[in-house]
Amino acid sequence: MSLHVFLYGGRVSATLAPSRIPAPTRTAPHRRTRVLALPEARWALAATAAFLVALALDLSGAPAWAYGPSYAVAYVTGGWEPALEGLRALREKTLDVDLLMIVAAVGAAAIGQVLDGALLIVIFATSGALEALATARTADSVRGLLDLAPTTATRLDDAGAETVVPATELAVGDVLLVRPGERIGADGRVLDGVGEADQATITGEPLPVVKRPGDEVFAGTLNGTGALRVRVARDPADSVIARIVTLVEEASRTKAPTQLFIERIEQRYAVAIVAATLAVFAVPLAFGADLTGALLRAMTFMIVASPCAVVLATMPPLLSAIANAGRHGVLVKSAVAMERLGEIDMAALDKTGTLTEGAPEVTAVRPTPDSGLDEDALLGLAAAAELPSEHPLARAIVAAARTQDLRIARAEDFTAVPGQGVNATVEGRSVSVGRAETADSDATVVRVTRDGVPVGTLALTDRLRPATPATTAALTALTGTPPTLLTGDNARAAARVAEAAGLTDVRAGLLPEGKVNAVREMQDAGRKVLFVGDGVNDAPALAAAHSGVAMGRVGSDLALETADAVVVRDELTAVPAVVRLSRAARRLVVQNLVIAGTFITVLVVWDLVGHLPLPLGVAGHEGSTVLVGLNGLRLLRESAWRSGQVQPVRR
Repeated sequence: MSLHVFLYGGRVSATLAPSRIPAPTRTAPHRRTRVLALPEARWALAATAAFLVALALDLSGAPAWAYGPSYAVAYVTGGWEPALEGLRALREKTLDVDLLMIVAAVGAAAIGQVLDGALLIVIFATSGALEALATARTADSVRGLLDLAPTTATRLDDAGAETVVPATELAVGDVLLVRPGERIGADGRVLDGVGEADQATITGEPLPVVKRPGDEVFAGTLNGTGALRVRVARDPADSVIARIVTLVEEASRTKAPTQLFIERIEQRYAVAIVAATLAVFAVPLAFGADLTGALLRAMTFMIVASPCAVVLATMPPLLSAIANAGRHGVLVKSAVAMERLGEIDMAALDKTGTLTEGAPEVTAVRPTPDSGLDEDALLGLAAAAELPSEHPLARAIVAAARTQDLRIARAEDFTAVPGQGVNATVEGRSVSVGRAETADSDATVVRVTRDGVPVGTLALTDRLRPATPATTAALTALTGTPPTLLTGDNARAAARVAEAAGLTDVRAGLLPEGKVNAVREMQDAGRKVLFVGDGVNDAPALAAAHSGVAMGRVGSDLALETADAVVVRDELTAVPAVVRLSRAARRLVVQNLVIAGTFITVLVVWDLVGHLPLPLGVAGHEGSTVLVGLNGLRLLRESAWRSGQVQPVRR
């Protein structure tokens, strides 16, 4: 365990208590917590501003009365909250780093080292603000997930009369009417009607799924065209969406044992330093030393034994790595997250939106031999009929025609048939475009007919990202094991992507719980899993994994908030690059801890067995701080990122 972890007073992970999750009966959409809305952030900002003003005046040679008040403001604004928490802990007969840091800061000020004390206060206040922000954003994201489920639903009685009721009042056996464009109010099965449900938030499937009588539907998914009658099969509290919330909470709570271990280390460290400082003061005093000399030696000990150098020994490499990754489109949310990225020894990857683009693309145009059409004419005919439609398949067909600069004729008498396709009149002839029956296919096949006669088919698939093979090869090299593909899509589609990506371990048809179980199975076997995903259905696995990375452009709000890192520009090759950068940072952390520990040990021993002059102690303490800080800043260089970049795989 790196020492810096427990120097933050246990501020390592944020556990989202169930009481912080609002019930889905709210009537207004949630708002994301702003940074300055947090009291911790405001106090940390005030402390930092006051410290910078005081430091500028101090370094410019201004008299003490000019910069002293600003230092005092930094102490008060940044230190009152940890001091209060430390005193509360003391009242419960425990001693934590909160109080120790405040005592060290006040002790430094007592012997004239006001700047050192203020710096400790500012670092501590800033870490507390970052932890509060992470907790608030996690709560925001879960509230946003609950917004997916409608607050009301249309319930039908035995006579067919409609009643709009709160979704929370639905019971198993109720029958719902779901109109086109509405979200489904509960998990259930279709009684009658045909529609297309966009359930990417649940299964990750990139295209709407046709729903017919007997098919299962999920709460929060969007019904496209066609009205459905749905019988409720699960209580709203047990819906898939609700279970995703629960899974995220449970995964967050699984980190609690680590936090408890850190708190035990913190307690011992704090007690040891306080006891040693008191001994350094009391023992010489008992043997006749003068009060001033004993106090000076004890305060010198407190200064040289303070964790300031160790904090800066660990943070610059990690923060430099975070800054470097940020310049290249990867947002790593904390120093702890950056450190954990380098520890992974296995990768698990989502399919849709992660290894693939997450949108359909026309991959084949096949006119029938007797149609009299070539590929361009068939594509143009289909695009003309689909142009008025907002269906994802229609947009893909129109986009393919426009990419080839094809003429798209004007369509008239356009109609859309739920679950079947569209009909239109194009240049005086009746044209229909609809899905062909291809059960469990790895591609979506669309049949085009003209005047009732089939004239060809179009095949559409979710396009593989160009960088996918190189990325999977790089992750294999980093971990020694090929990544595992975890997807909610069908087995044939998953197999096609896995073959193109060079993967052999494929687990398809997984709901969010299945992905979490797969990740936990790997981790129960002793692996530290990196999970990469993008959807709401990936959020529980992102939370359960040792480290989680979300794709930024296509990622859902919950996935982005749950993940430890976000690839902002969806450059998949950035995933292995940031893992390599993290490992470089961890190597520098070890180097810096050795340097800082050596300096602290030498200075402490010197103070205990000899006479360490206060100016020399301060010089040694601050010199080690500067040294390890500069060493850590090496990761800001462009070469640090380039050394981790993935080279394209030639096939």
